[in-house]
Amino acid sequence: MKQSTKFGLAAGFAGAALFAALPAWAQAPAAAAAPAAPFVPTAAMVNKGDTAWMLVSSALVLMMSVPGLALFYGGLVRTKNMLSVLMQVFMIVCIAALVWASWGYTMAFTGGSGALAPYVGGFGKLFLKGVDASTLSATFSNGVYIPEYAYVVFQMTFACITPALIVGAFAERVKFTPLMLFMVAWMTIVYFPIAHMVWYWAGPDFLPAAPADFGFLYGKGARDFAGGTVVHINAGIAGLVGCIVIGKRVGYGKEPMPPHSLTMTMIGASLLWVGWFGFNAGSNLESNGLAALAFINTFVATAAAAVSWAVIDQVKHGKPSLLGAVTGAVAGLVAITPASGFASPMTSIVLGLLVSPLCFFFVTTVKKLGKYDDSLDVFGVHCIGGIFGALGTGIVADPALGGQGWIDYTAPVAKAGVYDMATQLWTQAEAVGITLGWSGGVSLILFLALKYTVGIRPSEEVEHEGLDINEHGERAYNY
Repeated sequence: MKQSTKFGLAAGFAGAALFAALPAWAQAPAAAAAPAAPFVPTAAMVNKGDTAWMLVSSALVLMMSVPGLALFYGGLVRTKNMLSVLMQVFMIVCIAALVWASWGYTMAFTGGSGALAPYVGGFGKLFLKGVDASTLSATFSNGVYIPEYAYVVFQMTFACITPALIVGAFAERVKFTPLMLFMVAWMTIVYFPIAHMVWYWAGPDFLPAAPADFGFLYGKGARDFAGGTVVHINAGIAGLVGCIVIGKRVGYGKEPMPPHSLTMTMIGASLLWVGWFGFNAGSNLESNGLAALAFINTFVATAAAAVSWAVIDQVKHGKPSLLGAVTGAVAGLVAITPASGFASPMTSIVLGLLVSPLCFFFVTTVKKLGKYDDSLDVFGVHCIGGIFGALGTGIVADPALGGQGWIDYTAPVAKAGVYDMATQLWTQAEAVGITLGWSGGVSLILFLALKYTVGIRPSEEVEHEGLDINEHGERAYNY
């Protein structure tokens, strides 16, 4: 028999045997599938480019507080109070960093438990327990991670600048130690829960079981790319409450109180603008096209708002002022913050052009009618600009206007590719209202408690002489 014939017969017998066995094989119960192992990100998933960008962004945001905000505010007050403002901002940054590392991070960015889960995180990472050089934090893309420390420190810088913004509303008339006590309490009761409600999400590789497991406002569909509600509305309404409870400066409305150094104010505003690129573009958590979009939006909206305010000054006073230009720039930065990753450059310019007239109206007409002494216009610029930006986000994010829609994992108002602007505007308004109510209400209680216990305002004599020498035993200028 030929070799090929033997091989053919053997193959035929093997095939017949296999064919005969198939019915029994097909009827045999399938083996139970092994349960899938829980997803555990590894160090190999860390994107070094994203990590580098987040660390640079953190340094840029820190620069916004010190020296940026400190110089911006310091230049706007009178000479006798310059050092006190520098000290207040500097020490708030220091204290906020310690509070954040101790209990702030876990309250804002870990999952809570029970009925409070949508409103505040738990205490599983108290004092950064379980966080080390090997633990990771998710970005907005599946399988892309940064070290958790990079995320901790980035969000730390936001926790530092937000309470520091508040002091401008009652600058030149507040005691140092009670102010620091207020800031610790305010961060704990107001900032950390608001940050959790607006920004907490579990990450793309380990999605929560239901939208209710997100932060309350995030789960409802409210979007704040970089801090319109969490930072600016939050701080702005607290500042308004503080300036009303503390009262007006001695001599307010009766004697001139011009900025002592617009040069320093301009330098501070410029540092804020540069640092804000880390604030907004860094909030994308990745170094990619959306970060570049947030970057250019931050650039052009700010430029438009500065030009807009200068034009208003020209029309109303006959001269464009430096103070107006830098105030407009800050208003533009505030307005674009919540929309920076959602808008297009052209709609960002529109936001910038429109926010300045609105803020101008509040820092002039409304403040005069309301008879409150918001020393450095924290409410008129940050709160009003933040509200305008938060609501405007619902408009400029519409893909029909060149917006990005919602690039995330719940998409509650962009189902089937349809963007519902009316629904989103209502959701944004809810977030604004909740932030105003919670921050304003708690701030009122805290300010009143301090006012009627330890006292929060210095004597009239001290205020006349200045806070620099009386609160700190030093002067900003020795001449």
